[in-house]
Amino acid sequence: MISKSIKAALLCSIVLFASCKKDEKQSENTEETTTMSDNVLLQEWTGPYEGVPAFDKMNVADIKEAVEKGMELNLADIDAIANNTEPATFENTIVAMEASGKTLNDVFTYYGILSSNMSSPEFRKIQGELAPKLSDFSSKISQNSKLFQRIKTVYDASQKTPLEAEAQRVVDLTYKSFEMNGANLDAAKKERYAAINKELSSLYNDFSDHVLHDEENYVTYLTKDQLSGLAEGFVKSAAKIATDKGQEGKYAITNTRSSMDPFLTYSTERELRKQVWTNYYSRGDNGDEYDNNALIAQILKLRRERVELLGYDNYAQWRLQDRMAKTPENAMELMNAVWPAAIGRVAEEVADMQTVANENGDNITIEPWDYRFYAEKVRKKKYDLDSDEVKQYLQLDKLTQALFYTAGELFNFAFTPVEEGKVPVFHEDVKVWEVTDKDSGKHIGLWYLDPYAREGKRSGAWATTYRSFTSFEGETNVLASNNSNFVKPAPGEAVLVSWDDATTFFHEFGHALHFFSANVKYPTLNGGVRDYTEFQSQLLERWLSTDEVINQFLVHNKTGEPIPASLVAKIKKASTFNQGFGTTEYLASALMDMKLHLADPTNIDIDKFEREALAELNMPKELPMRHRTPHFGHVFSGEGYATAYYGYMWADVLTADASEAFAEAPGGFYDKDLAAKLVKYLFAPRNAMDPAEAYRLFRGRDAKIEALMRDRGFPVPTTK
Repeated sequence: MISKSIKAALLCSIVLFASCKKDEKQSENTEETTTMSDNVLLQEWTGPYEGVPAFDKMNVADIKEAVEKGMELNLADIDAIANNTEPATFENTIVAMEASGKTLNDVFTYYGILSSNMSSPEFRKIQGELAPKLSDFSSKISQNSKLFQRIKTVYDASQKTPLEAEAQRVVDLTYKSFEMNGANLDAAKKERYAAINKELSSLYNDFSDHVLHDEENYVTYLTKDQLSGLAEGFVKSAAKIATDKGQEGKYAITNTRSSMDPFLTYSTERELRKQVWTNYYSRGDNGDEYDNNALIAQILKLRRERVELLGYDNYAQWRLQDRMAKTPENAMELMNAVWPAAIGRVAEEVADMQTVANENGDNITIEPWDYRFYAEKVRKKKYDLDSDEVKQYLQLDKLTQALFYTAGELFNFAFTPVEEGKVPVFHEDVKVWEVTDKDSGKHIGLWYLDPYAREGKRSGAWATTYRSFTSFEGETNVLASNNSNFVKPAPGEAVLVSWDDATTFFHEFGHALHFFSANVKYPTLNGGVRDYTEFQSQLLERWLSTDEVINQFLVHNKTGEPIPASLVAKIKKASTFNQGFGTTEYLASALMDMKLHLADPTNIDIDKFEREALAELNMPKELPMRHRTPHFGHVFSGEGYATAYYGYMWADVLTADASEAFAEAPGGFYDKDLAAKLVKYLFAPRNAMDPAEAYRLFRGRDAKIEALMRDRGFPVPTTK
């Protein structure tokens, strides 16, 4: 999500447009104009907790004016820095940049909510209008020659006489960011570079709109006789969604993962499973006006042209230079090392499923819409483990308390509910907690939780900040949020989630803890290295399966009885079950991302390329990529994860290795000494130090891929 550093805002439409765009908003054109003082979105945050966003007063109609005014004020800040007649110094150039653009950063908070959590056709129209303007705004800063000359002067001086560590890191990151985005180009190339960014910004916006259209408009309605196999809670939720959509007496399966996944797992209606599967995996690929294949081809061409202006051979080469992987070859080496074991495991899983289908007399050959359904049957057969039985012990409210317990034990944080009405929220579903230090009571910040799916909310789960910690102008508190898409239960019913969804809940909370733990001086240092920032959140997933969490917070939603030890044993025994599916569907998307950006984009046929690349990989026909290319928003709704989707696996190598450190520690996963090192080296620094060095300080060495292979139950390669 969008960083509250000025750099993230400035470079929004260049390299971070995907992230920024998800944290931005829109409004319709209107003949009515408001003054700055009347526009709530431009007003300073007031109220308790160092001031909070006025979410209860925001209006789509105000967003366009607010963004445009924010850009105007930001550019005035930048012009003042660039035209300063005093010699360039760290304070009057870099620190001044860190302090600039506060109004725009605050406006982006509202923009993000209206884009990700409460989107509407009205907003999306304005978002489309603002996209090229944001690109122009970004280019005016990244291509400001006077500004860059001052940055370069400070940078060159720091290479001779280094600054203190955090200051030096900010200088290095700022200079590198400008350099990577064309600051050294001649005038003609700068003009073309800016034009490409402007065109891309509109393409990214169109891509997202197309996917959202297909998510909102492909709904499968069931009748009462088509509910076989589905859990009671799921059926009640589906009935309510259908009623809300004007289909009283029917049951709605929406075109989102949170609805699709349980339906494919439990429904006995094979043809309906095929229909729901097809709807979901065909998003952006329906051959109509919302088809994304042509957009993707154009995006790839423009990305290649842009980096060629800078002298790079391909987009991946340019993008990865400041990541942990450094080169696309290193990223591909990791993925290729894991791929054979992953598809080999899929073959075993499919064989097990086909055996079950044959024993049942089902007379079918396993197809993609069968995988989840028969995998669940295999789980029951091999491990006597029923996912729906496990789900009865996974209540969202209890899991939230488990998050707080983990945060208290590892980070010494306490979470206290904020009285309703004290802090404005943008929807009645949103709840807020105050975060404090358990010992001193010191206020750390606020945690917002928006748990439920609804129309206008993008799919998936994510974390973001409304305000990040910095200390260069006095310490600030942190306003962070987690956002999920759990199916809202019928009144009076508990929210029950799958083990996978519970894991994701812990994952996203890991991002929030990263925000709350930050101890950095400057806003830019709250950014991150893409193949490292998922590590902290992936690591936190491991605490879900600790005995301390299981024994305290997994209780039956009806009886209140704790989860039986026998069921826990089955869960742990089955921990590597279905790793073929999970690893292969993810890794196929990551490989496709990289292959697309390494390929020659001239006359590229996206559909054909996807088919041929998967065939070359020997992709099992029984499952799709997690994100098929036409709806791969991580990569084509912006640039946040472009040629970086591999980063989840890169981070998972770190995760598996760090998990082994905790498993080996005297106090296990709650070892106080190791937890202190975790916070000190892996969470608090954010991007204030090189990630590889930070990990070595924690572990005493680099991470090893062998830990990942052991963790997934794959054959561990022998060391020569």
